[in-house]
Amino acid sequence: MTTKPNRFSHDAAVFHGRIQPEPGNVVGYAALIKTFGLPMPMPLVITMISQKHRRYIRDGWRILTPKHDPGEDLYKQLVFALKYEGVNLLFFRILYKHLGAAEIKRLVDAEPTGQYSRRMWFLYEWLMEEKLDIPDANVKIKYVDLLDPEIQYAIAGQASPRHRVTNNLPGPRTFCPLIRRTETLERYMQADHATRSRNMLSTVHADVMQRASSFLMLKDSKASFTIEGESPKSKRATRWANAIGQAGLHALSKEELLRLQQIVIENDRFIPLGFRTEGGFVGEHDRATGEPLPEHISARWQDLDELMGGLIECAKRLERSESMDAVLAAAMVAFGFVFIHPFVDGNGRIHRYLIHHMLARKQFGRQGVVFPVSAAILDHINDYRKVLGSYSHPLLDWIDWQETPDHNVEVLNETIDHYRYFDATPQAEFLHAMVQITIDRTIPEEVAYLQRHDRMKRYLNDMYEMPDKMVNLLIGFLVQGQGQLSDRARTKEFRELSADEVIHIQTRFKEIFELD
Repeated sequence: MTTKPNRFSHDAAVFHGRIQPEPGNVVGYAALIKTFGLPMPMPLVITMISQKHRRYIRDGWRILTPKHDPGEDLYKQLVFALKYEGVNLLFFRILYKHLGAAEIKRLVDAEPTGQYSRRMWFLYEWLMEEKLDIPDANVKIKYVDLLDPEIQYAIAGQASPRHRVTNNLPGPRTFCPLIRRTETLERYMQADHATRSRNMLSTVHADVMQRASSFLMLKDSKASFTIEGESPKSKRATRWANAIGQAGLHALSKEELLRLQQIVIENDRFIPLGFRTEGGFVGEHDRATGEPLPEHISARWQDLDELMGGLIECAKRLERSESMDAVLAAAMVAFGFVFIHPFVDGNGRIHRYLIHHMLARKQFGRQGVVFPVSAAILDHINDYRKVLGSYSHPLLDWIDWQETPDHNVEVLNETIDHYRYFDATPQAEFLHAMVQITIDRTIPEEVAYLQRHDRMKRYLNDMYEMPDKMVNLLIGFLVQGQGQLSDRARTKEFRELSADEVIHIQTRFKEIFELD
């Protein structure tokens, strides 16, 4: 049996590399992780009891007043964590393995009818797949939600009569990331991107929207390859653009993911297709020794079947949920996929495809219109890398691995829980930002360009009776030259135009495209 510590809170000025914003004691999940030495990263937000009477959340710290102090009691610390920090599935999974069933039963027996006791009890049986020696809760006890919807985003849920708890977790036991409510996410929710998107698109002529959508699909495809450091040939980019255009048509399954990988990779001469049967990592190799230098270590290949099955089931639940925001659903599924990294290659592009897939399945925006989030991500690539690293880098400290003869990595310890229970809040905030940029800038800019292109085309047809091929070429040169036709173009492709005609065309172009 585990020896119970005498003290749970911590009052160091620097806690796990983070400088406290003011004097006080670290409590809740972070304090318990440190006290028990649990093999897991610290929460993204650490809770501290201030010596002063003020309350705020800032820079990764949640500050509460002395009256909130849970004291030096394990049960009260757990109640405090659930009440103010929400449910941390990874924490409870690791803590329960550390303490064992007898200690958890003792904790629940302290207040057997209490709402937090019943949550702990439910979490033990759900996470550990082991029934505690506790009789079913009295049917007269009021049901309580497992996730507090004021703290974390949840779905409608399913009642557990044994615990009198409503399981409103967004995923199954095998894969269930969670997202905290933050001021940033609440602002995005109030902006109602889905409605704004539909309203904006409804004002655009169907012909223009169809052409814009075709271009945006190709733009997104090329951007997705560029993010991976590739410059694909037009044919390959077009194939992937066509796949993006079909996002949401097919239900997510392991077979569908394999189909997508085949489209992305195309040539399997040097890259094995299918789910990995070896370790994997993202990073470089030491140039002198070939030793792996991981920035991210993929889930063990032995865990892929369970993880991918869980991810697919989670996606289905999120699709069915009327209460779960489409962008949050896309963040959980898409980033969960890329963290698992189930393939040898193609993970990044399929990860971004899954954003399109979930948005389409949740009926976000207008049918047939793709949101080119990869283009927005490419413009904010450093923020993208940062949000990926916010998950990957802390995890590296808890993965025990060794180099293989072919300079790959072999994970030696159990890591599956880290890939199925993680805080997806930073990823959700990032994705909402990219969707907002797409709605406010990317799509309107493309629609505006096509509308101006059409006006310029009508002008050239009316005034000069040019064939369409020449019109498009001329407009392309003018766009490239910011309204100026190059000397080369004047003397070659458009040598038939007089100097006055060139001036008139350039002037009209600048008027239509609103150039100074």
